[in-house]
This record gives sequence, C-alpha cells and structure tokens, in this order.
Amino acid sequence: MEALEKLKEWVKESDNIVFFGGAGVSTESGIPDFRSVDGLYNQKYDYPPETILSHTFYLRKTEEFYRFYRDKMLCLTAEPNAAHRKLAELEAAGKLKAVVTQNIDGLHQAAGSKKVLELHGSVLRNYCTECGKFYDAQYILDSTGVPTCQCGGTIKPDVVLYEEGLDDSILSESIRCIREADMLIIGGTSLAVYPAAGLIDYYRGNKLVLVNKTPTPRDSMADLVVSGSIGELFAQIEV
Repeated sequence: MEALEKLKEWVKESDNIVFFGGAGVSTESGIPDFRSVDGLYNQKYDYPPETILSHTFYLRKTEEFYRFYRDKMLCLTAEPNAAHRKLAELEAAGKLKAVVTQNIDGLHQAAGSKKVLELHGSVLRNYCTECGKFYDAQYILDSTGVPTCQCGGTIKPDVVLYEEGLDDSILSESIRCIREADMLIIGGTSLAVYPAAGLIDYYRGNKLVLVNKTPTPRDSMADLVVSGSIGELFAQIEV
C-alpha cells in the first residue's frame, strides 16, 4: 500500500509530530462512535443523544442525563488499542510532541501518552459544582439517580457538553502545538465538529496526513490520505 509506505517514511524523518484524533480512534477499543452506523445517534432514546448531552438538558433533566451517561458514556472496561499504544511509543521516542483529542475516555493516558490535550474533557474526572471536590468515574457508575457530593452538591462530569465552550488554555496549547508541528496526523475524526475541526487550519507544514475509514470534507487539503483501520495501520509504523 503506497500511502502507508509514505506515512511510515514521513514518521521516520519527522521529530515534531502532532496527532489530532476523534471517535474513530476509540471505536476499535469498543467505545461507540456518535455518528457511525452503529453509533449512539442510531439507537433509540426518548431524546437524541445530542440533546441529552447538552448543557440545557443537563440542567433541566439531570437524572435522565445521568441515566444515559452511565449507560452509554462510561465504558470503563475499554482498553487502549494499537493506535493508542503506537502514539505513546512515538512520544517516548521523542518524535511525537502532543496528542490533541476530542475523546473523553482517557485511553491515550492509559496507553502511556504524557502530553494529551483533551479538547472535550474526560469522563474520568467529575467534580462537585458546590465545593469542587473531585470524584472518579467508578463513583458515578456506582451511584444512582443524580450523584451528589458529601457536601450535598451535584456532581458534574468534567466533559464539555454541547452549548459549552472549550477550555481556553487547552485550545491555545493545541493551536501552538499544531502550528509548530513538522507533521500533523489526523485520525479517526469526521472533521465535522467545530471549533475542534478548525484546528487543522493552524498547521503550517507540508505533511498533513488524514487517516480515516471514510472520506472527510478536508481530504482535498491533505498531503496524504490513508484509508483503513487506524489501529491496523499504526501497528505497522516503526518507531
């Protein structure tokens, strides 16, 4: 496969790689993707997932939010796959400088990645909206109804819901890393969710690689498009 060989060659000659990933990186670990055929959008609930995972819905129907959240968003048995592991290896070798992710599952860190910029937060962190005390995901999973803190306050996941803004410091650092990268690999994302998808416009180099199972709106901008399973493809990259 000519495109894979080119990808391997570019990785070998680059030493400031940034990886920008979406849901497709985690589907191979068994975590459902929102927009795929088998994703959350095609399952039956009283409300569409995009509505349930909104700030307004969280405030107005908190118990129903948590019912869905426990059922579909907390995949705590998921393990990192070959893509997560390879990215951690590339970082350890000094070639990869950052992982920018739209995922909220913590699998990059579980695989050993250190510099992970979580645009949409993480299900592994939850905090009391009154006193700020943090709780892990297992606490949320084991709770019933609306999870509450020892102080009586409501616990909220540290994830960016629809209608909420991204964390400015994480956004700024993501832009800086992408702007300074000599190679930007984008994987497992439809590039449909803004403002995250707009981050690739900050890249200034000539090694923009898109790795995805299906075409994206940005394929024509890329210097290289590699189609297929990101885990299978990354497993073949030599560090």
